[in-house]
Amino acid sequence: MDEKLNHFDNAGNAIMVDVSEKNITERIAIATGKIIVSPEIFQTIKNGTSKKGDVIGVARIAGIMAAKKTSEMIPLCHPLPITHCKIDFQMIESESAVEVSATVKVDGKTGVEMEALHAVSIALLTIYDMCKAIDKKMELQDIHLLEKHGGKSDLDFRRN
Repeated sequence: MDEKLNHFDNAGNAIMVDVSEKNITERIAIATGKIIVSPEIFQTIKNGTSKKGDVIGVARIAGIMAAKKTSEMIPLCHPLPITHCKIDFQMIESESAVEVSATVKVDGKTGVEMEALHAVSIALLTIYDMCKAIDKKMELQDIHLLEKHGGKSDLDFRRN
């Protein structure tokens, strides 16, 4: 791969990418991941019977907050004025898993992939945190970018 990593200058120092010359465009990123839980935890989440409260509701808010604060956690990310963030959950009983997806939008000069990935990660970690008293063997899996749209080249990315 001949592409230059743009978070480094010619001397190898870490830098924040200069996006000042880029045009403002609508950019969208969708990420997903899942947490494998015990059948007991799965039923607790599904039935809304956790002693700590609404696991899905709290994880949704945590994911939205994470998207908004990504630049505070990932050192070279630009702070972005996010225009939309949606966190969805799918209960997959056959795998005893909860799948989380995050759709993040911005009208800006740089993409929102990191925001979507951060939102998914924190939503999953929130599920872990709220359920760890029942069983600590939960496993986060398969966190990845599904789609990216917009940007200077307007090239779309869709994971196969």
